[in-house]
Amino acid sequence: QVHLAESGGGLVQAGGSLRLSCTASGRTVSIYAMGWFRQAPGKEREFVASISWGGGNTNYKDSVKGRFTISRDNAENTLYLQMNSLNAEDTAVYYCAASATRAPIQILGAKAFDAWGQGTLVIVSL
Repeated sequence: QVHLAESGGGLVQAGGSLRLSCTASGRTVSIYAMGWFRQAPGKEREFVASISWGGGNTNYKDSVKGRFTISRDNAENTLYLQMNSLNAEDTAVYYCAASATRAPIQILGAKAFDAWGQGTLVIVSL
């Protein structure tokens, strides 16, 4: 079983930056890909970005391309999400997730991710 713990959320002004971190523990050898999802108030959880744990291939939601960067440190079992040029629409609880499904990350939907963190809140103020 994989355990995930996010950190780095907080309050930031529009146009600012934040870096989220997610540390994985437990049976990390089973991880094939990891991702970030978010859930804004009153909305469904949505995909933000994903990365293959071994090769580093990445996939992004269109609205965050060029602003967000997903990366990982395999040695530290840590996933990151660098978020720049934040706007009010980025306000949400951000969740880290891990998948053991061996498939191209572009086709991995939320159901393929079987380990989830508790979430970290990001609030972007105007």
